[in-house]
Amino acid sequence: MSFKKDLKLLVKPYYLINIFLSVSYILSKRIPVICNYIFAQDDCELDGRETEILFFLMIVIMIRTRKTGSVTMINYLTSSFVYTKVANLILWFYADVRMGILFAFIFILCALVLPEPTYQGPENVIYLRGANGLQEELQRDTKVVWLVAFYTAWNPACVTFAPIFSELSAEYALENFKFGKVDIGRYPDAAAKYHVSDASTSKQLPTLILFKDGKEVERRPYADHKGKLVKFLFSLDNVKAAFDLNNIYNDRKKNPIKRKEKKSLKAE
Repeated sequence: MSFKKDLKLLVKPYYLINIFLSVSYILSKRIPVICNYIFAQDDCELDGRETEILFFLMIVIMIRTRKTGSVTMINYLTSSFVYTKVANLILWFYADVRMGILFAFIFILCALVLPEPTYQGPENVIYLRGANGLQEELQRDTKVVWLVAFYTAWNPACVTFAPIFSELSAEYALENFKFGKVDIGRYPDAAAKYHVSDASTSKQLPTLILFKDGKEVERRPYADHKGKLVKFLFSLDNVKAAFDLNNIYNDRKKNPIKRKEKKSLKAE
């Protein structure tokens, strides 16, 4: 199902144009007609320096996509676009300064005109205002279970995880099982209180914390007994398994908030 969704997304202009820009130099070098016209040379082969740049690019993409927790084809593409386009920019400048300037103009224009498509599906997420906002919700009714994502808007792993969290909220959210998000870039007090690093090199972004009876009972990623952070891949199935969402959902559904409790909550 995930692969089919990815194929549907690939036909969107953002992905098509970015894929073309990412392979533009190689295509121009390897297709004789284009190569002869642009580079005015009969030998349409990559030289040693160009091969080195492309090989270095492959290593960078592999490292960065692993760090961002990319688990689908679209995730890999999105994570790699910046690096592939920068590499193409360097290659075009290396071949011809004029072509480099033209590519840079197209690069910037596409970034301005074609932003990355955002998740458009259903979601049931409550956006919380810092540590106080979260604490108020936790104390409002301790019978409500909360799964809260701590994130920043600029972190690639958080951007990748956002649609997954939205899908989970649409599937599992109930009146007594809620999904919340806290932007610790805007509310650093929440980062400090719940011990989530918002540094640019942080390996704790995003962080998911499960609250029961108003208290933290589970989080990912977590630190082991030596204080070392245990890596966690934020895929749909991994989150479901790690937080036992199916059992929580079934338990919460069997034990809904009673009407009297609802009235008292409204009175408050």
